[in-house]
Amino acid sequence: MEREKLLEVKNLKQHFKIGRGRVVKAVDGISFDIYKGEVLGLVGESGCGKSTTGRTIIGLYDATDGDVVFKGENVHDKKSKADKLKFNRAMQMIFQDPYASLNPRMTVADIIAEGIDIHGLAKTKEDRMNRVYDLLETVGLTKEHASRYPHEFSGGQRQRIGIARALAVEPDFIIADEPISALDVSIQAQVVNLMKELQRDRDLTYLFIAHDLSMVKYISDRIGVMYQGHLVELATADRLYENPIHAYTKSLLSAIPLPDPEHERTRKRIVYESTSKGPVGRSDEDSSIPPLREVEPGHYVSLTDEEYEAYKAQLV
Repeated sequence: MEREKLLEVKNLKQHFKIGRGRVVKAVDGISFDIYKGEVLGLVGESGCGKSTTGRTIIGLYDATDGDVVFKGENVHDKKSKADKLKFNRAMQMIFQDPYASLNPRMTVADIIAEGIDIHGLAKTKEDRMNRVYDLLETVGLTKEHASRYPHEFSGGQRQRIGIARALAVEPDFIIADEPISALDVSIQAQVVNLMKELQRDRDLTYLFIAHDLSMVKYISDRIGVMYQGHLVELATADRLYENPIHAYTKSLLSAIPLPDPEHERTRKRIVYESTSKGPVGRSDEDSSIPPLREVEPGHYVSLTDEEYEAYKAQLV
């Protein structure tokens, strides 16, 4: 049975002009698909372009080049107010900072109901509040929280409010932009478990952006690894861990600590040394990062011709 392709990202570029003629190539020609009902994790170090990718997909930034196709329609071609409203209802975002992403002057009820009001989803004030109460209970809060303000909540509770806000318009697709990085470690697993439960119960599709590979593996079906604005490896979560091929992926995996003192004493960190022409923020130089190649079904790696032939030779 062929899976339904919900999102197609084709050669997406996001370049920012800074200073006198300098160009930051934050995202520099990446392509991937996301299928209905799956979670695609996007990982990489800070500054690699993963958050910019998410913000460009949802339209917070206008793409420099490339296409974002959602449900068969190009996101950046939407011009009319009705088209934009339809798209904004279908695709929502959970932001990294649960402190900055909530308006401190609005009650929790008004924050969650903002999308409901914009899209006219509630018929009466009573219906509006009942929707808010249901959403609060869905994310593990209570209806008593509706009349409070964001400063009265912990970081984990605020992120739950942000999740409820995203769910309020009944979206098909959610971009979670490092939704747990600002939270205590003890709270992170609770939020990720909530997101997994919501995905299962509501048939949601996620782009889950993070830098913690171990947490991404836990929630994701497939994982894409970003480096300097490029995808360097893309595979199922299990296969990426079992058979990492790109040196940068191996470097990220080697940095994951395990709750095993003996393993930690002997763990060797792999340091990735790039052969590309410069870090993110390079000006007019073209990247030397090679394109993705399918080394096995569903497993894509950025390899030169020589590296690809050498990898195939190992399999013989």
